[in-house]
Amino acid sequence: MYDWANSAYITAGAGVLFPIYFASQIVPESGVRLLGRTLDGEGLWGAVVGFGAFVLFLAMPVLGAVADLSGAKRRFLQVFAYGGATFTVLVVFVGTGQVALALAVFLISFVGFVAGNVMYNAFLPEITTDDTIDAVSAKGFAFGYAGGGLQLLLAVVVIAFHDRLGIDRLTAERIGIAMSGVWWGAFSVFALARLPRRSAAGTEHLGFVAMARAGFGRTLSTTRHLVGFRQLLLFVVAFLLYNDGVQTVIALTSVYASETLGLATETILVTFLVVQFVAVFGAVAFGWLARVIGPKRSILIAIGGWVLVTIGGYRIPEGASMLFIGLGAAVGLVLGGVQALSRSLYGSMIPQAASAEFFGFFSVFSKFSAIWGPLLFAVVDTITGSARLAIGSLVVFLVLGGILLAFVDVEAGRRSRERWRVGDAEVGVVDD
Repeated sequence: MYDWANSAYITAGAGVLFPIYFASQIVPESGVRLLGRTLDGEGLWGAVVGFGAFVLFLAMPVLGAVADLSGAKRRFLQVFAYGGATFTVLVVFVGTGQVALALAVFLISFVGFVAGNVMYNAFLPEITTDDTIDAVSAKGFAFGYAGGGLQLLLAVVVIAFHDRLGIDRLTAERIGIAMSGVWWGAFSVFALARLPRRSAAGTEHLGFVAMARAGFGRTLSTTRHLVGFRQLLLFVVAFLLYNDGVQTVIALTSVYASETLGLATETILVTFLVVQFVAVFGAVAFGWLARVIGPKRSILIAIGGWVLVTIGGYRIPEGASMLFIGLGAAVGLVLGGVQALSRSLYGSMIPQAASAEFFGFFSVFSKFSAIWGPLLFAVVDTITGSARLAIGSLVVFLVLGGILLAFVDVEAGRRSRERWRVGDAEVGVVDD
């Protein structure tokens, strides 16, 4: 249910409506001066998202280690979930031209989303076994796709019928974004009520600064030791590659569809909705497939599907609306296979006592890997002048990632969990 809750933010809020609202309504047509250069809405948005990702890249593993040492994952999740949801709702108070306020609201809400996900994912190894972790992770993503898609649909309805509701379009867009925050916060109450509270013996006396220092030292130690665990390291590198291809295709779909394929905004919105709802069934189907043939083989099948989708995007004719929507349905089928099973496979190879720390790394890897695909796209597009060749070039990431994943020995990786040394803290369950 927390997937159901926070997916509204990343789908309708930060994923679709907030960037459009920011670029078209917040930033003036003349742009904004930053570090001696004038940036338009799209450029400024990209710069801020990149800066936020860099800050999170530095902070998340340490924060995860602190949560493990203190046994406070549930408390951290509460803070980040409710804080992020609250700042998402505050978008209703951000007006035209208030660039700094809009960026502050977005960055705080985005940090809440990413940091909350680190804590949330860290519960996965604790509430599952090796036999159930794939199905539980897949079900979480299925609920997320459904919840995010439903909230996006509600927001689109508010925007489309703003006249009948007696509000202008600008207000409707702000309400649509704020609705994702209300959805996130409200359903988080239900999800959090079912999570156990954790405690860590021997660390309660430490203050936050001391805990942060210990967490940072532990993170450095874990990073140094990671190279000694070949299977986990091999999976991480494989994930970096194929996830880069997946995330870049997702991030550039709307721009590619409008600029290269010449498709209308309505067609693009319909396609995003199709992706969300088909992904529900895709996640469930791949959860079942993982039980039959194993998570690694299932991810490889999903990667193969992504290769076909990327080739389809390269070859699709201009203005082919129905083909584009069909391609979106194909994306929905394989999207859950890559995301849900990668999360569960990783979770099955990390030590439970350090789950927040390692999912901090996982979150960082997800964000860090999303840098290189857009860079390759931009380089190929600039050199060749063809966005089609640029989108086709992303197949390289998918293929290389799939090849490395094929060499991962999952059982050996799971056995290596017993060799991790995570410090002296003992984690136990405290009843609510």
